[in-house]
Amino acid sequence: MGNSRDIKNRMKAVGNIKRITRTMQMIATSKFAKAQQSSLASKPYTESLFGLVAQISSSGAGEGHPLLSEPAADAKELTLVISADRGLCGPYNGSITRAALNHLREKGDSEVEVVGKKGSNALKFNGITGYHTHTQFGDKPEYEDIERLASKYIERFIAGEISKVNVVYMRYISAGRQVPEVMQLLPFSAPEKTDEESGTGMQDVYEFSPDADSLLDHLLPAAIKAVLFQCFNDAIVSEHIARMIAMKAATDNAGKMGNALKRQFNRARQAQITTELTEIISGAAALE
Repeated sequence: MGNSRDIKNRMKAVGNIKRITRTMQMIATSKFAKAQQSSLASKPYTESLFGLVAQISSSGAGEGHPLLSEPAADAKELTLVISADRGLCGPYNGSITRAALNHLREKGDSEVEVVGKKGSNALKFNGITGYHTHTQFGDKPEYEDIERLASKYIERFIAGEISKVNVVYMRYISAGRQVPEVMQLLPFSAPEKTDEESGTGMQDVYEFSPDADSLLDHLLPAAIKAVLFQCFNDAIVSEHIARMIAMKAATDNAGKMGNALKRQFNRARQAQITTELTEIISGAAALE
């Protein structure tokens, strides 16, 4: 049992930590609400655009389109890792880093770009060098910045400088579930339909005006930019959720530790009072 003064100092320190973590939890909750609203607002547009491109591609149009073509065999793949600039968000950065490292080990020689200081430090710690770090996005990535990045990837892919573009990010499914995912951005591919989705009945037939190839020339770059922007939005929402949960757990743990220290302080104080009373009684008895 420690000294009551030391225990009181620890109680004060734990109380300060609890106030800090509670404040960080409230900030993360507020940011999560705003980021979730932005992510959910952009998702219908992204899914509709993606579905339209998939529908046009399935009609037989776009054969030989440079953004749908098979990658060049002699060019490197490019992997974009989207992590956080700050920590204190539980397993978020660790999950992204593990997914990125596993992907890079499978692909071997690959060009790497990183968003976020935590991902950059983790790759450096694991012996990966020569990567480029993006520092212009921050907590609120603007569509214009994402559009410039996607345009650069499209230009390099068409020129044959890179064979693929993969994005490693935390996919937001719901407030209770986020999973690290490796998504192929280029070449752009439509998801395969299941038997239930394809069905066995009549298929819809569309007439395109202008023609389907001309539509793809405009829709494909827009879809790639929208999908990349959605990846950033999902990553931001997932980061705020992870930080909110981590700070709530830290606040709860600080509260439990504070209660334990309070009980320990009461016992130490009671023992000290008992000792003092015993000394007083013993001294009084010795004087008689």
